[in-house]
Amino acid sequence: MSTLSFRHAALSDAPRCYQIESCAYEGDEAATQEKITTRIAQYPHGFLIMEDAGEVVGFINSGCAHNVVMSDEAFKELVGHSAAAPNVVIMSVVIDPAKQGKGYSTLMMGEFVQCMKALDKKTIHLMCKERHVGLYQRMGYRYVQPSPSNHGGMSWHEMFMEL
Repeated sequence: MSTLSFRHAALSDAPRCYQIESCAYEGDEAATQEKITTRIAQYPHGFLIMEDAGEVVGFINSGCAHNVVMSDEAFKELVGHSAAAPNVVIMSVVIDPAKQGKGYSTLMMGEFVQCMKALDKKTIHLMCKERHVGLYQRMGYRYVQPSPSNHGGMSWHEMFMEL
């Protein structure tokens, strides 16, 4: 029986988050440990950690913007981020590959959405690969469009949720 728990990230989580991110994402799409550290430092309330029996097994990280431009690569370094802005932009939703297929991403996203509602955010935006569009639709996201972003040399699709 797993013992899942959620918390905000601490700077000491950056190496483990980088390890998970670099294993879970293809090509050049994974964030560097430096970017992950910056995201934790600048917006810990938007960086949700999921633990199973005390081990970090997944995370969601985000920033907030007044005007969302999903293809803005600079935003991935939190350029233009404002914690007070009403729109959340998710940059990573990651589960350790060894723990995938257990419904963890759905549980983690449910917790993340509740956290953002508690912060009185209005929308959540994300980009995903085509194979994940259906998963996010089942979580309550609406499809927007194919993204002009080619982050990591990949094709992306924009989605959003009103809170």
